[in-house]
Amino acid sequence: MKEIIVPELAESITEGTVAEWLVSEGDQVGKGDPIVELETDKVNVEVNSDYAGVITELLVGEGEDVEVGDAIAKVDESGEGAASSDSGSDKEEKSEEPAKDEKKEDKKEEKESDEKQPTTKEETADHDPDQPVASPATRKRARELGIDLSEIKPKDPVGRISKEDVEAAAKSKVDEGKKKDSKKESKKDQSAEKTEFDKPVEREKMSRRRQTIAKRLVEAQEQSAMLTTFNEVDMTNIMNVRSDRKDDFEKKHGIKLGFMSFFTKAVIGALKEFPLLNAEIQGDEIVKKQFYDIGMAVSTEEGLVVPVVRDADRLSFAGIEGEIMDVAKKARDGQLSMKDLQGGSFTITNGGIFGSLLSTPILNTPQVGILGMHKIEKRPKVMPDDSIEVRPMMYLALSYDHRIVDGREAVQFLNRVKEMVEDPYDLLLEG
Repeated sequence: MKEIIVPELAESITEGTVAEWLVSEGDQVGKGDPIVELETDKVNVEVNSDYAGVITELLVGEGEDVEVGDAIAKVDESGEGAASSDSGSDKEEKSEEPAKDEKKEDKKEEKESDEKQPTTKEETADHDPDQPVASPATRKRARELGIDLSEIKPKDPVGRISKEDVEAAAKSKVDEGKKKDSKKESKKDQSAEKTEFDKPVEREKMSRRRQTIAKRLVEAQEQSAMLTTFNEVDMTNIMNVRSDRKDDFEKKHGIKLGFMSFFTKAVIGALKEFPLLNAEIQGDEIVKKQFYDIGMAVSTEEGLVVPVVRDADRLSFAGIEGEIMDVAKKARDGQLSMKDLQGGSFTITNGGIFGSLLSTPILNTPQVGILGMHKIEKRPKVMPDDSIEVRPMMYLALSYDHRIVDGREAVQFLNRVKEMVEDPYDLLLEG
């Protein structure tokens, strides 16, 4: 018998949550076959079987946490699918006798439907004394009513819990005003209950990824001296360029020309002039990065992730747009790898796609700068000749770590981004 253990997942990741078993006990697997999907802090990863054989036991359930090195399943390398089934049948036959005796003893208290339930490992003589003994139908009814079997005192002299015991416990809870309905939805434990003011609420356990996001956001504010400076950019010229060239661009490159490539190019240009925004703090040292790996914040159903566009300074507009489209699709499809998320020297986030007019982005530590884009909105603007025109304007927000970036540098950096976006022709010539 061999054990399958949780392998090294990735740098800095030591644990995960069992999201979904891809096999069942008794299944035949080959070496390298995926058997379980683990949810980690950043991405979901599949764990493969190290052996070929029959899965004899799953050691952890869905929703349980595991660490690197933990045993999660057992494989019989000499087993065959049929042999496994026969073996299972033998075990059931051996455990049938004591189970039948129990049925005779509690015949008067168990319903006929319960007596006909197949014998399970939980009802055998070698049953764990710390676990309640009950038929599958009884357990199902308990789950439906939100009853914890371990809290029930069975009437049966041998300790077997019946449906009547479960129903009685449920009625007692209703009488006491403490009833809770448990349900399982989308593989998440949820429960509906009422507050002390008799108001309905719903509880849902946070996913591992959401817990990590929450933790990192709090750490970013606790471990950095974060400030935000704002400016606004006139989007007239960039919109004209995009309108004039989008058809030819798409025909030539097979991809649409968006705003993100312009802002990425502008950010890289500004980072080259103000390198402290492309740095991080390690101990008592400032590490200035000589590369431009730009993180692109992407919102998914499971939370915000920041895949990285590598060496963005070496990419053309088409190259940047292609990379952004690729990582965004992988993020939404849940196909990001750890490599897609690691590193990064500066981050861009676009809350404008959700309609945000102005916000203060939180640093993606250990990075010391993040640029927030927002909704384009027409506003009156005073022109150089004092005339007033309606222009498409966007607010920009730069959050930065004041420990190494002074306000002057932050403001100048944002002004430089603004200048390049408002005069995009230079960016096109460079890119």
